[in-house]
Amino acid sequence: MNSAPRCSGHAGGMTDPALGWGGEVVATEAELLKRAHEMRRNPTEPEIRLWRALSNSQLDGLKFRRQHVVFEAQAILDFFCPAIGLGIEVDGDTHDADRDARLAALGFTIIRFGNPDVVSNLAGVAETISATASTLSNRWQRTSPPQPSAGWVMPPA
Repeated sequence: MNSAPRCSGHAGGMTDPALGWGGEVVATEAELLKRAHEMRRNPTEPEIRLWRALSNSQLDGLKFRRQHVVFEAQAILDFFCPAIGLGIEVDGDTHDADRDARLAALGFTIIRFGNPDVVSNLAGVAETISATASTLSNRWQRTSPPQPSAGWVMPPA
């Protein structure tokens, strides 16, 4: 077990706040995944409400993940749409500028909402997410599979 000092911040305690970012104390991928699992099992009330609006591709057909680990940035995003690289954070006061810079360097767009906004104005939050998503391009280019040419016959098995 790693006995290195860790903070207990919302994003899984990736660094000791006394040391700051710089690689002195880094969580392993297993630690991040375990913390994300714990966070999925114990969501806050605003996270539950927002997940109800995002799950099952309800918002503009976008597929979101909950408590998504971005190991390269030592971060756990509350919600993440990998197709467009959009991360959503609830109660953003627990996240810092260094973390934002690491996520931005990976090409992710992060938007934040406070707990009161999610609880009292979920429709407005969903509208803001939709508007932001509409400005982002799809990171995965889908192409249809090649079609067999005329006269092609499938070989026997």
